[in-house]
Amino acid sequence: MEKSDPKKGATEELFEVSVWPDEALVKFGQSLVVNCSTTCPDPGPSGIETFLKKSQVGKGPQWKEFLLEDITENSILQCFSCAGIQKDTSLGITMYQPPEQVTLELQPAWVAVDEVFTVKCYVPRVAPLENLTLTLLQGNQELHRKNFMSLAVASQRAEVTIRVKAQREDDRCNFSCCAELDLSSRGGELFHSSSAIKVLRSFEFSQRPQIQVPPLLEVGMAETVNCEVARVFPAKEVMFHMFLGDRKLSPFLSWEEDTAWANATVRAMETGDQELSCLISLGPMEQKTRPVHVYSFPPPILEIEQLPFVGTDINVTCTGHVLTSPSPTLRLQGVPDLPAPGEPAWLLLTSREEDDGRNFSCEGSLEVQGQQFIKTTMLQLHVLYKPRLEESGCPGNQTWVEGTEQMLACIPKRNPPPSLVCTWNGVTFDLEVPQKATQNHTGIYCCTATNQLGSVSKDITLIVQGLDEGNSSTIVIIIIVALGVGVITIALYLNYWPCKIERRKLPYRQKEKDKEEENQFAVEQAEKWNTHSC
Repeated sequence: MEKSDPKKGATEELFEVSVWPDEALVKFGQSLVVNCSTTCPDPGPSGIETFLKKSQVGKGPQWKEFLLEDITENSILQCFSCAGIQKDTSLGITMYQPPEQVTLELQPAWVAVDEVFTVKCYVPRVAPLENLTLTLLQGNQELHRKNFMSLAVASQRAEVTIRVKAQREDDRCNFSCCAELDLSSRGGELFHSSSAIKVLRSFEFSQRPQIQVPPLLEVGMAETVNCEVARVFPAKEVMFHMFLGDRKLSPFLSWEEDTAWANATVRAMETGDQELSCLISLGPMEQKTRPVHVYSFPPPILEIEQLPFVGTDINVTCTGHVLTSPSPTLRLQGVPDLPAPGEPAWLLLTSREEDDGRNFSCEGSLEVQGQQFIKTTMLQLHVLYKPRLEESGCPGNQTWVEGTEQMLACIPKRNPPPSLVCTWNGVTFDLEVPQKATQNHTGIYCCTATNQLGSVSKDITLIVQGLDEGNSSTIVIIIIVALGVGVITIALYLNYWPCKIERRKLPYRQKEKDKEEENQFAVEQAEKWNTHSC
């Protein structure tokens, strides 16, 4: 029997097996290089035992290196070496997965005040859970915090749920969830992730809306409809939907404190009874309906039947619209007698130039369910005549002051409006742009106004005065006025002086007149006597 070498056995018992790294923290799905080595001078067969996918990537006399791929969970690896006596060592591999997806849910999104809502936060994939903390936040305030030390290591889902009673001040508050994976105790880092912010809507809605609308609507005519709800919060968030029958209206929304209202313009297109609806949404929905009666009363029709040329007979007629029911009563301005209901009113006149611009009115009245309605149609008469260049609008003599901005004054009287052309020495003169007056503008201008009914021409004499001439004229005018005052004073004096002389001669003349009357009386008496004697 072969005897063993005591020295060799002692050496084999003293060799060591080691693995690098001594601790492994690997992200989910990543790879790890592991080195197994020994101090044994003749190690013989050696390797690793693991359920992970492995491949040898290097070796030496006393070491081997392996690549572990696609690490998706925690594992314990055995590194061994055989030299007659087998020795091994283990490596704990910890897989980690940061909380990349954090989800927050609020149920319901709209909650009535004093009702309970649920805040739920979950992370579908995260590891290791014992190093995870989830924190629920309302704004910057912490609502709840939870760690997962007691959960099984194999789990990769984390979740926390709380229930909260809603208050008014919770409306529009931001809720979020923060996940922290702290691997510092394992030689790793701190991973932080947050959910998207969720906004809670709290509301109060205790009263039904009220609709204010006239009981009678006229076909085609605009009316204002009001829908109001009180004791509602938040009032500015109330949404109104208004309908007339199946037709949606476009309301204008307003609010003040805890009251909200909407005004809409309604225009009914069919007669009869219809339903007006107001639908309000703020969390739950409320609907309020009200019947309305629709009637038809278009304005009366006012017509001028003949072409309004000067001197022609014009027939002005006022009739009710065919859609008006029942038939209205009509009144035409200028006609004293009212026609029977449903009958037209008319007026016959001969047109004159003065009638151009004359206004006529046609009034219709209608009674619906005890209410009286009145509609009026206005029409302006335009009489057509040839243009005229009258002195009031187109003076024949005009004066400009040299150096000033001037325009030739000529406005024809006409209908329809004519074209006006003024020429000077065969050249058309610009009537639209002001001209700087010079001596060259002095002359006679021929202006012609033309419309569809004819034309008329007129000569305009234009004189341009110099500035000195204008000052001299002013002085002459002052002198003439002064002389005039002097002449009037002298005339009054001369007229007064004979009156004084006349007063002095008056008694003498009165005596002479009395004497002449006595002589005349004597002559008449004598002639009378002689007549009686014949």
